Amino acid sequence: MNVFQNFKKQLWGLFLFLSIAGFSHEKPIPKCIKSLYFIEDCDLCGCTTNSGSNGFGTLTNSNFVGVRYIYQNFESKNGIFSNSPNTKEVFSTYQLWTQVPVRNNFYLTATVPYQDLRRKAETANEHINGLGDISVIGWYKLQFKKKKGENTSTSTDSIAPQKMKVDVNNMKTPITPHTLQLGVGVKLPTGEFEQALTDRVNPGFQVGTGSFDGIFSLGYSLLLDKFGLNTLATYYVKGANKNEYKFGNQFSYSLNAFYGIPNTKFNIMPFVGLSGDIYNAIEQYNETLADTNGTILNGTLGSELVVNKFIIGASYTAPVTQNLFGGNVEAKNRVSVYVNFAL
Repeated sequence: MNVFQNFKKQLWGLFLFLSIAGFSHEKPIPKCIKSLYFIEDCDLCGCTTNSGSNGFGTLTNSNFVGVRYIYQNFESKNGIFSNSPNTKEVFSTYQLWTQVPVRNNFYLTATVPYQDLRRKAETANEHINGLGDISVIGWYKLQFKKKKGENTSTSTDSIAPQKMKVDVNNMKTPITPHTLQLGVGVKLPTGEFEQALTDRVNPGFQVGTGSFDGIFSLGYSLLLDKFGLNTLATYYVKGANKNEYKFGNQFSYSLNAFYGIPNTKFNIMPFVGLSGDIYNAIEQYNETLADTNGTILNGTLGSELVVNKFIIGASYTAPVTQNLFGGNVEAKNRVSVYVNFAL
């Protein structure tokens, strides 16, 4: 089924969230969060169950280098009966990630993951680990300027964590609260793909895909005083590997709202959001494999703490609704924690 046909079934969640999201004009936005974005990244190897809506960036609009840990767990049913044996899977990802500037309004993001995947079945346990698939994305940020005569009292200048250098030239330019971000990138086949593992119920149990994949993203953020809202849509065009195994194309989307709590020594930014993934079916030798597509909609709670140049974040994600592989795979929850140093 086409990903955009599946997407229509999940729009209700995004519309509900938009209807309850409000904005305040009582106080100016805290200086640590005048620009917000959530850049997406396929967190593990880009396989079908591995969510693409984990986030590739942080709430603070700063260049950084850091580490992130992502925990995911699934339960797969090995059979069509209610008493069929279940397999429990735990996916752990350890990432090095960074954002570096190239020139004005253009920057690069990259992740280097190490995968540690475990399966626990009634008959045997499995454990695979190793370097995953590296992703690199180039981003262009388009900040809209105000027209002459418009009210410029709302500050949306791009900033970084406390005590960081601020671009004075940008601060002098009257801009609107709206920002667009365009991203184009590639996922490299640096992780090992094992054909022997493709007979598992959950095809996401792979360190890598063995294929080059294209990444295309469009993001939008709106900042009004202490509140902010951002959305991001990412489409992954999957390639075939040397085994002619092609994971289905994937559409990931997210919507997040945050509230800034300023402090003299640090800043706290709690956020809430919805995110989802839509997966096309897997193909091999130009044949579509049955029950390898799916959809999932998640709810997320998290927060970010900024202390000087350090950015510390955590989030908890749980499924709201899902239909993965004909109901044979069930995602449980996801936890992400990271520590970054702003450049």
